Amino acid sequence: MKNKSFHFVKNLRISLIVYAAIICIALVVGIVFGVDLDITFKGGSRFTYTYSGEINIQEAEKLVEDTIGKDVVLTQSSAMSGAATQKLYISLVNDESLEGEIQQKITDTLTTKYKDNNVKLGDSKTVSPTIAGSFFKKALFAVALAAALVVIYVGIRFKKIGGVSAAMTAFAALILDVLVAFAACVIFRLQIDSNFMAVVLTILGYSLNDTIVIYDRIRENKRVLSGGNLEEVVDTSITQVMRRTIITTVTTFMAILTVFVVSEIFGLTTLRTFTIPMAFGIISGSVSSMCVSGPLWVRWCNWKQKHNDAKAISKKKSNKKSAGKKKS
Repeated sequence: MKNKSFHFVKNLRISLIVYAAIICIALVVGIVFGVDLDITFKGGSRFTYTYSGEINIQEAEKLVEDTIGKDVVLTQSSAMSGAATQKLYISLVNDESLEGEIQQKITDTLTTKYKDNNVKLGDSKTVSPTIAGSFFKKALFAVALAAALVVIYVGIRFKKIGGVSAAMTAFAALILDVLVAFAACVIFRLQIDSNFMAVVLTILGYSLNDTIVIYDRIRENKRVLSGGNLEEVVDTSITQVMRRTIITTVTTFMAILTVFVVSEIFGLTTLRTFTIPMAFGIISGSVSSMCVSGPLWVRWCNWKQKHNDAKAISKKKSNKKSAGKKKS
């Protein structure tokens, strides 16, 4: 059994170090450059303009900032070569009451400066800080509720292999997957928007599916391979489903990669905040299922067994002392 299995349990520390390194890199990038929150979560306004021809983004950004006296973030869609129109996105944090005034100033400035580019206002969106804060809290509550239901479900389904311990180690792996997706957004300087919340909920389900398959195999092998110790059983179980997990992950990753490439070709840059963290989250979901949840569960069980043994020894010693005192 040892020769046919990979040593996932023994290599748990390496897996955790890799995850820690990714999270540390994201922390450094976040501290240096900050975390870019969408106006959905922090409040502000976003104006979308269509235009033709070429516009210098840096020049246009400085022009808008000088006009309204506020810092703005200006981006454009990377449309296909030869496309008739492109899009210009202007985001800023501002007081909701100034929306109309600021919008008109920006529109007048752009249409005057770039009169040959046929600049037109396509869409505008304003979110007050109060509403943004409320939405952010509701999004966090939705994620927390989903995670809690995951723990309850795994705990009930896998009572034969510990229940609560299996649920908690699965939950720990899910937390790592979410942190990796968040790290991808921070490192690649992507906005944290409503797409990211969809990514988190999707990853929770995807990663949990892999973990459940592994736990189910562990439950079966504990009965079939009763002669092996717990570490061998888990290593064998993960090895048996590893091929399936890798094939599923590669297939899903290729689908996400296709969406990313097509969206970049057609200038749908708003999908970056979905496809990039999703790609990293999918990979992390498979890795954490094989290299973290099962091995961590073994460490938990071993620690619990040692704790119970020490407790039993302490109880025996206490009983012997009590018996000796009675005899004397």
